[in-house]
Amino acid sequence: MSHIRADTELDPARPVPSPRTRPGGLGPAEVAERVARGQVNDVPVRSSRSLGEIVRANVFTRFNAIIGVLWLIMLCVAPIQDSLFGFVILANTAIGIVQEWRAKQTLDSLAVIGEARPTVRRDGVAVQVATHEIVLDDLIEIGPGDKAVVDGVCAEADGLEIDESLLTGEADPVVKRPGDQVMSGSFVVAGAGAFQATKVGREAYAARLAEEASRFTLVHSELRSGISTILKYVTWMMVPAAVGLVVTQLVVEHNDLGDAVARTVGGIVPMVPEGLVLLTSVAFAIGVIRLGRRQCLVQELPAIEGLARVDTVCLDKTGTLTEGGMDVTELRALDGVDETYLRKVLGALGESDPRPNASLQAIIDAFPDSEEWRCVESLPFSSARKYSGAAFSEGDGETSTWLLGAPDVLLGADDPALAETERLNERGLRVLLLARAHRDLDDPEPARGARPTALVVLEQRLRPDASDTLRYFAEQNVRAKVLSGDNAVSVGAVAAKLGLEGTAVDARRLPADPPAMAEALDAGTVFGRVTPQQKRDMVDALQSRGRTVAMTGDGVNDVLALKSADIGVAMGSGSEATRAVAQIVLLDNSFASLPSVVAEGRRVIGNITRVATLFLVKTVYSVLLAVLVVCAQVEYPFLPRHLTLLSTLTIGVPAFFLALAPNTERARPHFVRRVMRYAVPGGTVAAAATFLTYLLARHHYAGPGALDAETSAATLTLFLVSMWVLAIIARPYTWWRVTLVASMGVAFLLVLAVPALQDFFALKLVGVTMPWAAVGVAAVASGALEYLWRWVGRRFPV
Repeated sequence: MSHIRADTELDPARPVPSPRTRPGGLGPAEVAERVARGQVNDVPVRSSRSLGEIVRANVFTRFNAIIGVLWLIMLCVAPIQDSLFGFVILANTAIGIVQEWRAKQTLDSLAVIGEARPTVRRDGVAVQVATHEIVLDDLIEIGPGDKAVVDGVCAEADGLEIDESLLTGEADPVVKRPGDQVMSGSFVVAGAGAFQATKVGREAYAARLAEEASRFTLVHSELRSGISTILKYVTWMMVPAAVGLVVTQLVVEHNDLGDAVARTVGGIVPMVPEGLVLLTSVAFAIGVIRLGRRQCLVQELPAIEGLARVDTVCLDKTGTLTEGGMDVTELRALDGVDETYLRKVLGALGESDPRPNASLQAIIDAFPDSEEWRCVESLPFSSARKYSGAAFSEGDGETSTWLLGAPDVLLGADDPALAETERLNERGLRVLLLARAHRDLDDPEPARGARPTALVVLEQRLRPDASDTLRYFAEQNVRAKVLSGDNAVSVGAVAAKLGLEGTAVDARRLPADPPAMAEALDAGTVFGRVTPQQKRDMVDALQSRGRTVAMTGDGVNDVLALKSADIGVAMGSGSEATRAVAQIVLLDNSFASLPSVVAEGRRVIGNITRVATLFLVKTVYSVLLAVLVVCAQVEYPFLPRHLTLLSTLTIGVPAFFLALAPNTERARPHFVRRVMRYAVPGGTVAAAATFLTYLLARHHYAGPGALDAETSAATLTLFLVSMWVLAIIARPYTWWRVTLVASMGVAFLLVLAVPALQDFFALKLVGVTMPWAAVGVAAVASGALEYLWRWVGRRFPV
């Protein structure tokens, strides 16, 4: 057939071994022998990030090294109060390790639930085993949707067609015959068969890719790459500022060594946005845990971020909008053909396929097999050709060939049966045509000249939760596109029942040119008669117009599109191939879980963008304060204890709660620009106001204890400005956000009011004039900050 290519060797230099395992498979002794020799498929389990790797990733970071050295210095030369920042870092790192470990356990447990269990023939019995239990020379049975988990050689084939496009890029399925090579990572699109495992474990072709793709990793994403970019710039700013600060405090001012070191460290430590990376990891990890509770397996963590950015979701109808099962509601005989005879034909067709799809299963349930007929040849169903077929030797010795599939594919455009099919499709019913063929099944065009004999009417079961889910996407400005292999009119009727309005388009009439196809996709909503290759092309076309596309599906015909989409979402009951290529698997098969997955992604991204601004405002004002101190040749106004207190109350504690709060805003691109456009003016205003108060206090106070009074006034201004930044970031206000901001203010008042805390943090406001001046400067700065924040939002929208 024109769309199927014969098998060719993927590696011509490598000989293909002949099957040597008995048809009944290996026996127990042979399996035990291979296990003893280590000839097992020992590819690491999905999500297998060890505790040691988690600890190393959280502890041994560049900024932890900087903070750790400074902490050790402070423990030697200054009071314990000035070393509090080190204990905070220890606590934060421990939180990060615990949360990521919990996420790993969640992923591991879900991966076991969603793990594929190939069917292996052993001692004449077909049994399902875990992937890692396969041994060399095992005989593995495969059917539609099954993925080859190890390399092997075909031992049995019954119309077996395998898609190797994920390995070779070749779109056409490959016909496999005994002796042909089967590569791990390929999947069955039609027929059935068995292959003998010749390479297992890390020797298999796709094992290295699978191992890498299935680890629990925080791999590339816009969010994390943006944070890395910011940290790179911070490092560049820190080095000269820190050097200048060291020189100023140790040489120019001639301070006591301990006090000079403390103030130098106090200037360097807040430059490090040490909690930002940690909080990002925690947010991702908690997202995995939350989704795990909803039976959502996140196979790649950036999928959480990707879903937050999705603006187009492509849906397969069967298994997504409708449930997998169907019911035969009517059998309409054409041209006076005897219905009893047709029932025998349908029963025999059902029996001819060992792995029936949902449509054929409904026919099997409705029409029992006639044992008088014997199948002599079969043509398995393929999503590309849209029909299946079989040849039978009937009881009287006569041989007949039958096709079952899409009426608009098997019939000519002017056939009167199509009009009746169209009317049924308009009611949302699925219609299959039973036709008697006059050509052999191995003919290049077996459907040509086939005589229509009956219409089989099937009713699909709508998912009860599909309507609400589609409504959610509409409310969130996420476009839904239905891409189905079924008749366009029928799919459009189903979509209309679920409240999804739009024109139903036959995909066979879509232009092949990508720009023209993208334009047609923008105009339409429902597309029928879409081939697997065309689904991928449609996803690519949408992406070419700047769309962020999520694809959902459960069948083998969805694999290529799932792989091409920005985010692939598979149903847990779907084929093994779809689960293997998807980033997210809905283990409970509930389409209604998708809004919660999208919401989780939006929560993570939106909140990290918020709190990143908090952290980077601190970095900017710390660097600018250090520069101002160096230029003015004065003592640095703060000790580490002061900035530890400010960071905890205005950043650390609020950021933790804000990062985990609900957030439904769709994530927008340009993370670095979005954060820095607010962090730079915010940090600049805070630094200028604080340094102004510090200079006024130096002029106002004199004598013993002046430095502590100057520091206290500067701390008050910086706290108030930082609180205003927090108040802006916390918008829109809810009761708990207002409570959070207010409680941070009350905590600072307690420090100023309780003598023991005053002594501990070296904060004591002296007199009345300077404290009120500090409040006045902070009020003016906050007003300027509010104006700048709004002006930047209007002037530099992202």
